Amino acid sequence: MIMTDFNTAVKDLMNNIVTDYRDWQGRTEYGPMQEMIDAFEETLTTNAGRKYLKIVADRSVWGFVVKEDGPKFKKGDILLAASFNSPALNKARGNIFEGYEVKWTGPCYL
Repeated sequence: MIMTDFNTAVKDLMNNIVTDYRDWQGRTEYGPMQEMIDAFEETLTTNAGRKYLKIVADRSVWGFVVKEDGPKFKKGDILLAASFNSPALNKARGNIFEGYEVKWTGPCYL
C-alpha cells in the first residue's frame, strides 16, 4: 500500500470532487459546459482550522477533513458539515487515505 501525505490526499479528494461535478455536467442534454466546470473548480478552496480542514465550494461548506488523530476520529476522516463552521460528529463518511465515495455536493450520507 502506498502512503501519501495529507496534502496530496486532500488534493486527490478535491480532484475527485471536480471529476464528479464534470460527470454530473456530462449528463445534461447539452453535455459538459467547460466554463461551468472551470468556475466550480476555481471556487473549491480549503480553510485550515485547528482540528479540521474545511472544504468550501463557492459559498457553501462541502465538508471537513480531520487533521490529526483524536479520541473519535482518525487523521483523514471525511465529515459531513453540520453548519458552516462545524462538522457532523456522528460518523466519518470515509477516509482520504483508505477509501471514500463523494459527490460534488458533499460527502455521501450514511
